[in-house]
Amino acid sequence: MSNSYIAHHKQDSGYPIYASSPTEAKQLQETLRKRVRIAPLPSQIKTIAGVDVSFNLKSNWGIGGVVVCDAETFNVLDSTTFQSILSFPYIPGFLSFRELPLILPAFEKLSRKPDLVLCDGQGFAHPRRFGLACHLGVALDCPSIGCAKSRLLGEHEEPGKSRGSQTPLRFEDEDIGVVLRTRTGVAPLYISIGHKITLLEAIDWTLRSAIRYRLPEPIRAAHELVNKIRQQISE
Repeated sequence: MSNSYIAHHKQDSGYPIYASSPTEAKQLQETLRKRVRIAPLPSQIKTIAGVDVSFNLKSNWGIGGVVVCDAETFNVLDSTTFQSILSFPYIPGFLSFRELPLILPAFEKLSRKPDLVLCDGQGFAHPRRFGLACHLGVALDCPSIGCAKSRLLGEHEEPGKSRGSQTPLRFEDEDIGVVLRTRTGVAPLYISIGHKITLLEAIDWTLRSAIRYRLPEPIRAAHELVNKIRQQISE
């Protein structure tokens, strides 16, 4: 990869994760969002993966990480990372084109495919209803949830202060997600479906996974993994 945009490329799944420009990226999102499915989880969830990416602010490279946890105990079962030169700049609304080239190669190194993936980013709560969680879910053909720490678009009322409190996230008279309090008195998360899941299931699994902190355990573990490696490399 070079430091400039790299050409449109397809993974083994057949779904593009690269774009030569923001215009092409937008067109791909408009096309691929038709692949998103809102449906009940197809089977029992035994393993959950969390994904995150860490960037070196002084150079043009990043690290993508995946951590797979047991869905009951949240013990870590597997973890992988992938490092590469960044192929797409930071542009709000196009996060998946910057992060998936780091995340998908990490998934390819896993010893097992997870039953559900939690993303540190948006899913349906996106201008074109195709955020990172949707793009990753479609590319992997795997149920996925967007668990964002901040709002990209939409309006909402403040949820109650207690754990589990929630309020709809709406945009142009459409419910695009929920604002969910995962810990009492702590800032909420912005939850939306990614792929092959319902919003109620997304809320349920986010709360099940956020057993100690604001962030769900699989995402928090992935965050710690990629940042630890980035710090070691930067030293």
